[in-house]
Amino acid sequence: MSFRCGHGAAGDDAGVVALRRVCPLCMLLDETHRSRGELLRRVAPAQRSALADETRVGATYDWRCARGHDRYAATVRAVLTGPGCPKCGVNAAGPSSAREAGVAFMNPGLRTRTSQTEQRLKVLLGERIRLHHGVNAVRIARTFYGRQEVWPDILVPQLRIAVEYDDPGRSRRAHLGLKEASDLEKDEALREVGWEVVRIRAGGLRSLGPHSVVCHALTPAAVDEVVACMRRIRGDAAVDAIATGHPAAS
Repeated sequence: MSFRCGHGAAGDDAGVVALRRVCPLCMLLDETHRSRGELLRRVAPAQRSALADETRVGATYDWRCARGHDRYAATVRAVLTGPGCPKCGVNAAGPSSAREAGVAFMNPGLRTRTSQTEQRLKVLLGERIRLHHGVNAVRIARTFYGRQEVWPDILVPQLRIAVEYDDPGRSRRAHLGLKEASDLEKDEALREVGWEVVRIRAGGLRSLGPHSVVCHALTPAAVDEVVACMRRIRGDAAVDAIATGHPAAS
């Protein structure tokens, strides 16, 4: 079979069925907001050419740990949605790592895509509570996509609350399926280290739990509900201590 993404058999070969969609691997990469280039940097060098043309998510390759641990065999699906290097997973649950679990910090090398809507969320939330702009990651007691940290959209370390904004995007598939499962795993990892997550679920996405704010689109009223949720989680006194004192935007 040949796919619209260019992977698979050559479209003009005899007997090849041409499909008007991307291959399963490219679909999973898009759903998990990863790239094939990221995978190629992690796979064993001898297998890069094969992975460059791979279409199957169940194919097994040898992967390199960024921390220099032994190579490990795993499927592409497990690498994109699983905990990563087995030794890193064991170390993340060790005593020394447990002491840092739950600590918010600044990862200067972090590169994340921030949409205009997420930027607007920061502005609206910053009109209601004081935001800490010196942190962008939280240490966790497990590995998440091979890292012992997570990177929520907004961190409020004074309350140990993270705020995430989810919408289905132009594809209408973002934050669904495997990405939804990944979001839930991220929330659980934060909850394990004493944090709670308030998720704005816009554009028709369903609630993921008691701290979800379901709305059609990001509005001042939706952000007011985020702050109200923070009050239910940590109490009025804790939120009042970081309130800006400015009237909510209308």
